[in-house]
Amino acid sequence: MASFVVIYDACVLYPAQLRDLLLRVAHTGVVRARWTDDILDECFRALKRNRPDLDDSKLARTRSLICGAVDDSMVTGHRRLIDSVTGIPDQNDRHVVAAAIHAKAQVIVTSNLRHFPSEALEPWDIEAKHPDDFLADTIDLAPGLVVTAVTEMRDALKDPPKTIDELIDDFDRAGLVQTASRLRSIFTGAATWRGTDRG
Repeated sequence: MASFVVIYDACVLYPAQLRDLLLRVAHTGVVRARWTDDILDECFRALKRNRPDLDDSKLARTRSLICGAVDDSMVTGHRRLIDSVTGIPDQNDRHVVAAAIHAKAQVIVTSNLRHFPSEALEPWDIEAKHPDDFLADTIDLAPGLVVTAVTEMRDALKDPPKTIDELIDDFDRAGLVQTASRLRSIFTGAATWRGTDRG
């Protein structure tokens, strides 16, 4: 079990492709990703609000798959700490910090960095990181494990199938610029070493 604990905020679990990548990276064990029912509630409320066409049973299945993707991912017992969290611009985000404190997380992975100012997190030795920074750092820490996660993600894409290059281009367009750059370098280097690019 990884000792490096991170909290995935609702906003990074909302986009399907980013969620898939983050869960697969966590599944490798390089980090211990955690979240709460409150975080999932927030994520799925947004999905339902923005995609009313989505069937409730499909949303329930997606939520179940998230919960089953990483062992011991659910943080509980954190709500008693919410009142101790100060300096957060939106009071509704305090539960995320409380979960990070309770889980002894080092990082909150979030696209909404302004919601988690560093001065509010500093007393708890917690840092908010954009998913691109988080993934880039994780690649630097354990490139082989992240490559495995990305390769498995590519292999699971059937409708339509994609090459590694196409998948990395998707990451780039989604704002994961550093992540895409590092992955291109790794996969290009691997292809050169093999003497062929199998995509």
